[in-house]
Amino acid sequence: MNLYPNLQTNLYGLQDNLLFFAKLFDQKRLPSKILLTGQKGIGKCTLAYHLINFVLSKDEEMPYDLVEFKINLDNRSFKLIQNGSCPNFNLIDINLDKKNIDIVQIRELIIQLNKSSFNNKPRFVLIDNIEYLNLNSVNALLKTLEEPNENIFFILINSNKKIIPTLLSRCINFNISLENDKVNEISSLIFDNDIDNLINKDLLNYYSTPGEIYNLLKFSKEKKINLKDINLKDFLLKLISENIYKDDKQSKTFVYNILELFLIKDISVSNSDVYNYFLKRINDFRKFNLDDESLFLEINSKLLNG
Repeated sequence: MNLYPNLQTNLYGLQDNLLFFAKLFDQKRLPSKILLTGQKGIGKCTLAYHLINFVLSKDEEMPYDLVEFKINLDNRSFKLIQNGSCPNFNLIDINLDKKNIDIVQIRELIIQLNKSSFNNKPRFVLIDNIEYLNLNSVNALLKTLEEPNENIFFILINSNKKIIPTLLSRCINFNISLENDKVNEISSLIFDNDIDNLINKDLLNYYSTPGEIYNLLKFSKEKKINLKDINLKDFLLKLISENIYKDDKQSKTFVYNILELFLIKDISVSNSDVYNYFLKRINDFRKFNLDDESLFLEINSKLLNG
């Protein structure tokens, strides 16, 4: 099972948001530059794919189901997007081997947008993780955003990160959020199981999006860790004491994310000097790629008392 946004044919929790955008489109009032802002894993990109399918499938067989909020697997536009051949859709995201969205990606996008359309349908540009647009990439994109070709819509995804002001000023920002009860309800639907049966409530309280919960369960399954009887502090202690952060790059990133979550949300730490000290230490270690072991030894002894 995975939660890649482009594969999610069901929309959970954000139905009202989709209805709002669908109504704007039908009234010919949909903004041409939309910024969706919210916590990572809340479903912003999935919402964008559903809106795009709603628009592109309107005159096709098996169009978007706005009653069940569902994309038809046999819909033509859906299939074209999956195999990367939809002439009305362009995706920009950070490449796995890069630290930023490369200016080359933006230049190639501009070339594509300047070509004639194969049909009269709207064209969509979805830019995920826009916090990874560097200054050069943004500058290359700005003119296209300021003067977009007719019938082109930009949807930008931001996970509550700081973005370059000139980019922010060109878009209409929509904040996407979910109540905690709704997050747990959606997670239970995704896993076809009451989420309280899978994760300790103390640990669950630290997670606020279905995507975060999915990644937590996926990671714990890979590492054979039972989450039903462990709290966040003990979970972090286990990850550090068993050197799980040394397994691979993905594991190290996950442990860093858990550590930041603990620092931000644990009441005994979040309002203290310890919070600022360790957040700075984490940032320095990530930025300069320093030896992780010394950092985790310090965290273990000073923060977790392991």
